[in-house]
Amino acid sequence: MSQTRGSAVAEMNHTGAGSAAQTLAQRLADQTAVVGVIGLGYVGLPAAHALHRGGLRVIGFDIDPAKIEALDRGEQYLEHLGQSLVDDLSGSDRFSATTDMGRLGEADAILVCVPTPLGPHREPDLSYVEGAGRAVGRSLRRGQLVVLESTTYPGTTRGEFLGAILEGAGERAHDLTPGRDFFLAFSPEREDPGNAIHTTRTIPKVVGGLDETSTQLAASLYAIGVETVCAVASAEVAEAAKLLENIFRAVNIALVNEMKVVLSEMGVDVWEVIRAASTKPFGFMPFYPGPGLGGHCIPIDPFYLTWKAKEVGRPTRFIELAGEVNTAMPEYVVHKTALALNERGRAVRGSRVLVLGLAYKPDIDDTRESPSFELIQRLRDLGAEVDYADPHVPRALPVRKHDLGMTAVEPTPEALASYDCVLIATAHKAFDYAAIAEHARLVVDTRDAMRPWADALGDRLVRA
Repeated sequence: MSQTRGSAVAEMNHTGAGSAAQTLAQRLADQTAVVGVIGLGYVGLPAAHALHRGGLRVIGFDIDPAKIEALDRGEQYLEHLGQSLVDDLSGSDRFSATTDMGRLGEADAILVCVPTPLGPHREPDLSYVEGAGRAVGRSLRRGQLVVLESTTYPGTTRGEFLGAILEGAGERAHDLTPGRDFFLAFSPEREDPGNAIHTTRTIPKVVGGLDETSTQLAASLYAIGVETVCAVASAEVAEAAKLLENIFRAVNIALVNEMKVVLSEMGVDVWEVIRAASTKPFGFMPFYPGPGLGGHCIPIDPFYLTWKAKEVGRPTRFIELAGEVNTAMPEYVVHKTALALNERGRAVRGSRVLVLGLAYKPDIDDTRESPSFELIQRLRDLGAEVDYADPHVPRALPVRKHDLGMTAVEPTPEALASYDCVLIATAHKAFDYAAIAEHARLVVDTRDAMRPWADALGDRLVRA
């Protein structure tokens, strides 16, 4: 179902929906509704901007005061979003940001865009979702719409998230019935940091509610800031759709990673193989190997489903195998690096290695789940002296499993020549690959970045 502005009002009147729903539908139609966005990170800030551009007043909420202060000063803290986005918000009287969750009661609709990481045993960590739910519940009032955007397993919105909201509401929960007094839906984020073609406004938005009224209201909300809204049968369908999207990618990346390992032993260039297969105009979609998975979605989302599958007694062997292949890639790259150094009479211990790229993908500053952290840690554990260069990440801030305590070095020709090995983990456009080819003693390339200089490098180039 595609939603347009104002259509929810007509639908509410037609179905005889309650007055709370009709009032909210009208406020959305005439754009007098106020939207609250919990979590002003990679998902929440673009969502706030899209709805603000659509004409709504937006209040941003975050527990990190540094983000609020940056927005107040008009400073961007997510490089890939650009300064213009922050300027639009900070310079507007329709946007404000705060750490005061007590102001959630001011919002007619609330989007929850908080992290859903994994625990130490790859179990889902819903602590941020449940914490946000309790915060919503403490200020919950009749007629509010709440939409969870955080990726999770099917049943979370109807189960843990709703439970947290009602827990936060305390004794008032007895007088607040979902679908009648307040409305609850799930709409998965589909952000792709650094993608200049597909933006929050142009990427179709999937929406599924706990009930039909919640679905209609959520779809009407997003139609204000997003070009295409796709309403589905339930929150569970929307939750599962997000997992399928990213499991699809994880499985296919695992396939080409496994092909890379096998074809390398055969002396066949997997990148040439992918290019050749891509000439087929149907039945094939190219995926590319690398040093491991990065970002908040692909390395994490599949494990949300495998964990939930155990509850219903069904194995997910295919997904788990893909996870094993992908998580083994950093070890494979370090092994190839060690062999390449050994062939040149150098042990890993005592060797100086420069890792190019700390971000998980090119030309952004996003280091979430970046395999570069694992590469650096493994090389350090083997006794190597490791530095990194990344024009987008001047300092290696702590991430989920690593706190490297490093700052970036400048990959000057003199610096490149001083290392025993240059390991390309992320192919930023800003790197001078011609200089790398000229000055590096050994290049281990995980991204096929050095192909134009392969002849000049000769046996100084190792693909991993």
